[in-house]
Amino acid sequence: MGAITLLDIRPPAPRGTDAPAADFSAGRAYTHVEALGARTHVTGSPANDANRERIVTTLRDLGLSPTVQDTVGTEAGQLSGGAGGETFAHVRNVVATLPGTASTGRVFLVAHYDSVQTGPGGNDDGAGVATILEVARALSNGPRPRNDVVFVLTDAEEACLCGASAFVSSHPLAANGGVVLNLEARGSGGPVITFETSRRNAALVGVFGQDAPHPVGTSFAVEVYRLLPNDTDFTPFLDKGFAGLNSAYIDGAAVYHTPLDTPASMNRASLQQHGENALALARAFGRVDLSTMEAGGDATYFPVPGGLVRYPGWLTWPLALAALVATAALAWLARRRGRTTWPRVAGGFGLGLIPVLLAPVLAQVLWAFLAAVRPGYTEMVDPYRPLWFRLAVIALSAAVLFTWYALLRRRLGPAALAIGGLGWLVVFGIVLAFVAPGGSYLAALPALATAVGGLLALAAPRVAVVAVTAAAAVATVILVPTITLLFPALGLAMGAVGALFAVLLGLAALPVVDLLFAEAGGQRAMVAMLARRHAIYPGLAAALAAVVFTVVGLTVDGFDARHPSPTHLMYALDTTTGKAVWLSEESTEQEWTSQYVSGEPAPLPDFPGLGDDDFRTGPAEVAALPPPTVDSQLLPGPGGDRTVHLRVRPQRPVRLLSLHVDAATATVVSARVAGQPAPVGREGERWSFGMVFHAPPPEGVEVELVLRPTAGWTGKVGLRVMDGSDGLNGLPGFHPRPPDVGIAGTHTSDLVAVATTTQI
Repeated sequence: MGAITLLDIRPPAPRGTDAPAADFSAGRAYTHVEALGARTHVTGSPANDANRERIVTTLRDLGLSPTVQDTVGTEAGQLSGGAGGETFAHVRNVVATLPGTASTGRVFLVAHYDSVQTGPGGNDDGAGVATILEVARALSNGPRPRNDVVFVLTDAEEACLCGASAFVSSHPLAANGGVVLNLEARGSGGPVITFETSRRNAALVGVFGQDAPHPVGTSFAVEVYRLLPNDTDFTPFLDKGFAGLNSAYIDGAAVYHTPLDTPASMNRASLQQHGENALALARAFGRVDLSTMEAGGDATYFPVPGGLVRYPGWLTWPLALAALVATAALAWLARRRGRTTWPRVAGGFGLGLIPVLLAPVLAQVLWAFLAAVRPGYTEMVDPYRPLWFRLAVIALSAAVLFTWYALLRRRLGPAALAIGGLGWLVVFGIVLAFVAPGGSYLAALPALATAVGGLLALAAPRVAVVAVTAAAAVATVILVPTITLLFPALGLAMGAVGALFAVLLGLAALPVVDLLFAEAGGQRAMVAMLARRHAIYPGLAAALAAVVFTVVGLTVDGFDARHPSPTHLMYALDTTTGKAVWLSEESTEQEWTSQYVSGEPAPLPDFPGLGDDDFRTGPAEVAALPPPTVDSQLLPGPGGDRTVHLRVRPQRPVRLLSLHVDAATATVVSARVAGQPAPVGREGERWSFGMVFHAPPPEGVEVELVLRPTAGWTGKVGLRVMDGSDGLNGLPGFHPRPPDVGIAGTHTSDLVAVATTTQI
């Protein structure tokens, strides 16, 4: 059953360029991926401009009338400790509409066409853009939908989500909301998962489950993502009240945000699934009454072979409590039949905490070992070939569970261990009902099914085998996909979560299988094996398997020219002091990086435009790089305040500019950047105002500040300005990386920052 479940969530076979015109073709879409992902195209770059023109031309050739929203977008930052600040970007979103015949609202298909500065974005988000272009082709060549379908290709997602923010804030088509389908990729393949939804998602999930041909998604994933500090272009749409679904494939994350994120790395089956789902959902939402999409509450849902199980979220607590009642009833009936005692049940429950805690701990020990052997893993979401390590985590969990069961079975009895184990599923079901209601089903439903199966077996021994099989099938169908998807979603660094759910699956199945087989027919094969002295052997075999899987993983996943070890390095020059430093954000110092930096990570207070991260540092030679300049006009204002007009101008091609005002010299009362209002700092911070501007124009960025001089003001206001470009080659003292050393997929890798202090 587990194998069937895993096969069912696999992406479909990609279709070629000869697929019918009304269908989605990964072959046709891939031609766009190849063109868009041919080179790095960070926002504001000539390469990104060229990709935008290709997108516009493609949409125009389909008979649409694309427009470019050329504006300044902003994403609210958080002035904390004087670092960071409000983030802005000059964005150019591409927007095209396929008008509906009798529209009840708008359906928005969204993907971003910019890449990070470290990679060509073949998957992220060439997959999303290519999918939208192919969906637009299919829709344009078929019957018109009832509702308007709007294609939105956003800019500056990687920098700050500023393109999406500008669209929802100021584009006329976004004024009345609608349903948004955001298409992303974080990796190179795997099933496309709908991992985020708007709230009150029952109607959305209903359409998704009914109309998407490959609906892979869980309400647990939605709950987890809502708790994480992660964002995509979907976030600004949610903040403005849109309904919608956010989907991505996430496996193969070793290439994420790196130079390896090329079109060639893409699994075209994943592209096919992205496209088939997007096209089907665009058609489905294109014909329904969109005003009803937020009529209900949240749904609980998860994949099963052949489709998506979904039920109203209000059933969460009844099902969790039903699992509690059924498990208590099983304990009562098992005691009444002489299979156990209350003290043994209590002991089984208390000792059941051992595998629940030990398996996740060992998974983290395994990760610590892997990180010690291969420090480069700490800079990656996942290794290049993670399968063997994932299997090692599963084997470790099995070893813990088998050993725990073998050592305690004779002393406490199978019934006590079975019921005690179910008790922990009940506990997790109730806890999740409190903190993440959409994930309660993961424990509550297996516990309920297993408890009911146990009751049936004790009440009617003739159906015990059927009851065992049905209960184990429910747990397997629910938990196996979750375990499988958790590994690429969270990475091996959080393999403890996968280990925990693997143990829950074992607690739901293994002890109950033993108990019910014993009830059904006495000393059958499994019971005999577990009851004899050799009961420890399954645990030892699983432990040996974990070792073998780990060794195989380390053997096949070595770093080389095709799979380089990622490293992070930056260069920062302060022209005021005439000093330069190398910087690295690596959590574990890499061998190659150690020639430039050393010591423990620490804050870097003189470069607030780099944020508040900690860096390892090392001395660097001073490069002949000019800092940005500031032209200013200081005017008197009301009540002794001063209004200052600034133009911050880069003196070289850069990706970003930053400006910070020294709070010791003036308090910023209000601010505007490129005409957009900006928040100001809080009392007690080093910087009373801070902003970072991505894709600045060559003529610079205009900033208007209303200043309140501090006590004892000397007539000067201190400013800290910085710009940033990409690429370390050519800097004095830099030696290009050898072939087996790569670039870490972060937004600051290989950044060259030049800062100076000035006064106005």
